[in-house]
Amino acid sequence: MNSIYLIKPYLVKNRYMILAGLLCLIVVDMLQLFIPRIIKRVIDDLTLFQINRQQLLSYALYIVGIAVMIGIFRYGWRRCLIGMSRKVEQGLRNSLLDHIQTLSASYFDKVKTGELMAHATNDIQHVRMAIGMGMVALTDAIVLGSASACFMFYINKLLTLYVLIPMPVIVFGTRFFSKKMHHLYQEVQGSFADLTEAVRERFAGIRIIKAYNLEKQEAYKINTISKNYINKNLRLVKTTGLFFPMLVFFSNISLAIVLFLGGRKTITLAITPGDFVAFISYLGLLTWPMMAMGWVINLIQRGRASLDRINKILSMKPDIDDAIDAKSIKQIKNSIVFENVSFSHANNTPLILNNINIKLKQGDILGIIGPQGSGKTTLLNLMPRLFDVSSGRILIDGINISHILLRDLRALVSFMPQEPFLFAGSIKENILLGATETKESQLISAAEKAALYDTVRLFPKGFDTIVGEKGVILSGGQKQRVSLARTLMHDRPIMMLDDPVSQVDMETGNLIIKTVKAMAGRKTVIIVSHRLSAVRFADLIISLDSGRIVESGTHEQLMKNNRYYAKTFRLQEIEEELNAN
Repeated sequence: MNSIYLIKPYLVKNRYMILAGLLCLIVVDMLQLFIPRIIKRVIDDLTLFQINRQQLLSYALYIVGIAVMIGIFRYGWRRCLIGMSRKVEQGLRNSLLDHIQTLSASYFDKVKTGELMAHATNDIQHVRMAIGMGMVALTDAIVLGSASACFMFYINKLLTLYVLIPMPVIVFGTRFFSKKMHHLYQEVQGSFADLTEAVRERFAGIRIIKAYNLEKQEAYKINTISKNYINKNLRLVKTTGLFFPMLVFFSNISLAIVLFLGGRKTITLAITPGDFVAFISYLGLLTWPMMAMGWVINLIQRGRASLDRINKILSMKPDIDDAIDAKSIKQIKNSIVFENVSFSHANNTPLILNNINIKLKQGDILGIIGPQGSGKTTLLNLMPRLFDVSSGRILIDGINISHILLRDLRALVSFMPQEPFLFAGSIKENILLGATETKESQLISAAEKAALYDTVRLFPKGFDTIVGEKGVILSGGQKQRVSLARTLMHDRPIMMLDDPVSQVDMETGNLIIKTVKAMAGRKTVIIVSHRLSAVRFADLIISLDSGRIVESGTHEQLMKNNRYYAKTFRLQEIEEELNAN
């Protein structure tokens, strides 16, 4: 039950609203208890022919007045208790999202997006229902149930004891079924996460599905996953299908006892006809709490299973976090050093980077080349600590980056990934991406430097053009240039560009290279590229192969070595000349 502590702060914070809601709910329950007393008096007076039209009207007005009061206070408890549950839902969802964003990149390599979506929607909804309506039903069960039993006891003690005979069976039956339901609800929620992820993936890849005529195959896969989800729900329904009829059955047994024994007592005048009708009315009020207990158990078990799943995520610690002695750093004054850096994703797995040594002065440009899979992108990811080194150190001005506050470290870096990611907003929103107090001239300047401005001007809405999910309306080269403009917009001392000219033509690529060259001495630039003309001007060029530096130096030095860099450069020169002709 440790998961309950997740919602405790919200309950404490909204305690006055909860108290007001519970007070309104108790008033509603008490008002409902007066109606059977009024009906008793009316029936007794009618039986004895001791009532006139004026008295009947007054009793009717009493009931109308009580109904109006019930309506007012019912609005009060719904506003307070259901409103409170919505606030808990909001707070819990925000806490979940905030925590997920603190988790390391490696976590998202192992967890499906659909599973996280299920946590943020379905699970939190069930927690909200358990808190809001669960609290209402539980209060009704306690207050209305106990008060109804007291009124029944007041009418006839022996008859009440007979009516309560089925109650222990309901209690033990509830305990038996609740354990099964908790386990089954966890299975259902897990299956729902799988279904959510499968559907999300098919929608995201709908163009590939259509291009390869895979509609039937993918529909079959979704149908299989959906059947599994339905089967899990059917197993749950078998349990709840036994549980609720059990409650109804024993509630009706109580009603049968009242009709048989209470009817006999009415015939023998041990109780009045009005008492008999009132007793049945109170039994109806008592039956609802008995039924509500089943509903409460259902809600609580579902909510608890969801809360356990959420708690499992919230209890996870990020692999990469601030060290206890982490320092704040706002700028780079001297150097960036990679000292004997090695990296692998897990213990006992092959090294992706092996014994990397690099030294850069502030304002230097580093070019990184090498065949695919040589570790170029991984090397970039180590700088902002998206992954941590397995051994060795990365130093900024002599300080190990693992001892720099993560927020400060990442504030030093503007990063353009190999696969540009765009949000489903406008071009302007994607370039700014959190940048505040920026002028239009700065936006245009960033677009011009990324060789994007002329393209933007062709769109009818310019920078306000909506790019769609993942920038679907843009070409690969346009998306890459939007991503580059975003990187240039965020003016930071370290700029990391992962293959910034891979999806653009030669002319556009040359404009981008010119922009990068102009940063020499002002920013420390680390650029990965398969097009070697994009790095030939760098102060230092390293060539990676199987995670090792196999050659390093300036363009002139590497050309003299006549190894991978020189051979690849000459081949690309010939290719460029052929394309030019």
